[in-house]
Amino acid sequence: MTNRTKNYTAFYVTEPFDESNLGANKQKDFCYYNLLKAWKAKDSTFPFVNAHDATYSVRDGSDWEKTLKPRLHARLAVSKNIILFLSERTINSRALREEIEYGISTKGLPVIVIYPDYSEKSELLNADGKSLNDEIKKLWDNLPVFRDLMKDVPTLHIPMNKEVIRNALNDRELTVQYKCKPDIYIYPTK
Repeated sequence: MTNRTKNYTAFYVTEPFDESNLGANKQKDFCYYNLLKAWKAKDSTFPFVNAHDATYSVRDGSDWEKTLKPRLHARLAVSKNIILFLSERTINSRALREEIEYGISTKGLPVIVIYPDYSEKSELLNADGKSLNDEIKKLWDNLPVFRDLMKDVPTLHIPMNKEVIRNALNDRELTVQYKCKPDIYIYPTK
C-alpha cells in the first residue's frame, strides 16, 4: 500500500502553465499555494506536506495523456487529502476537473476547501453561524465536478487563515486513512 502522507493542492491556473515562468506569479491561486509552501519553510511544524514534490515538475508543451495526467495521478496516489482553492477566479479547466474527479472518485480523498477571498470563518456562514451562505455555495458552480462529487467525501470549508488551515491539516478525520462520513463540514463560529 502506498504511503499516503501528502496534501495535494488543487487550484486554477491558465493553461498552458509553466511554474518557472514569471507569469505564473500573476495567478492569484498559484500565489496562495506558494504561501502554504512559505509557511512550511518558515515553520517546520506547519502541517503542510506538498504532494507536488512527489514527482518531477511538468512544463508547458507536455503531452496531456502521456505526461501531465499520469503525473497528477501519481501525486494524488500519495496524498491523504486535497486542498482546493476555490474563488470567483476558478475556471473549470481540464486539469482541475481531472484532479478533483480522480481524487474524489478514484482515490476517495477528503477535500479541504479554502476560500482565499475570505479571512474569517464568519464570512463563509449564514447569520446562524451553522451553515454556509449562498455566496459561498454559488462558487461551487465554478467547478461543477466538485459540486457534483463533494457528496461522496468529507469536505471542510474554510477561509484563507493560517491557524484555521493549520487546524484543518491536523484533523485526522480529513485524511483518507481516517475520514469521517461524507458531508459538508464547517468550523462554526457560535
